[in-house]
Amino acid sequence: MAKDTFLNRKVILNSKGKLIDLSSPAVMAILNLTPDSFYANSRIKGVDDALKTTEKFLNEGAKFIDIGAYSSRPGAVDISIDEELNRLVPVVEAITKEFPDVFVSIDTFRAKVAEESILAGAHIINDISAGNLDEKMFQTVAKLQVPYVMMHMKGTPQNMQENPTYHNLVEEVSTYFSEKLAVLSNLGVKDIIIDPGFGFAKTISHNYELLQNMERLNSFELPILVGFSRKSMVTKVLNNKSVDALNGTTVLNTSALLKGAKILRVHDVKEAIECITLIERIKNP
Repeated sequence: MAKDTFLNRKVILNSKGKLIDLSSPAVMAILNLTPDSFYANSRIKGVDDALKTTEKFLNEGAKFIDIGAYSSRPGAVDISIDEELNRLVPVVEAITKEFPDVFVSIDTFRAKVAEESILAGAHIINDISAGNLDEKMFQTVAKLQVPYVMMHMKGTPQNMQENPTYHNLVEEVSTYFSEKLAVLSNLGVKDIIIDPGFGFAKTISHNYELLQNMERLNSFELPILVGFSRKSMVTKVLNNKSVDALNGTTVLNTSALLKGAKILRVHDVKEAIECITLIERIKNP
């Protein structure tokens, strides 16, 4: 197991023979192929727009491009597997052809979508449900042997914000990951990233309690991904809109980096890279 200076944490992942080095934090850029994403400015229309935006993200320093075609915002419309694939596959093929060195992540909870996207050239599966919404997902990940991001969530995108409750939030999130990791380990899945699921089945208070105690998740010795970008946990506290939430996002990203986050999933790559650069300089003056 590779080591970093924070913990004896796994920081080298393997995707189809391509090594992903997370010894320093990295940025995952959000590429939305959905017409109803909560942040309107992030919506991509077609392959050409996706290529242009990807080039911008890579020039600004993104290591990963996270492509999603199913909106997971609270109350989002459910779409068919075929529609999700029709949105995803042409973009995955175009991006991996145009930018062969990029790491493409697929934001889906459906095993068939995950598998076909990986076969089309993607490298990572990013599952908001950690296998809960498709019983075939874990077996699919084990068969494909690519890095797997599993997120904490209860319910579905359609109902997850209907009065989410916890007796002990941090303990329940930790137990959730422990149980999932045991299953994945038995299936032979080696490269796993955990995502606490900020904004998913959590109130504003839950989100901040989880962030306050996020360093407890370092006990898993796995890379941690966080996604705060322009979410309601920023806008509802600052009483602004997503279009005005970049500064608040940066504050939360800073806090997460200090607590051990290895991947920032964001809409705004340049600012996230600057955040990482300064935090790394603080650690290594």
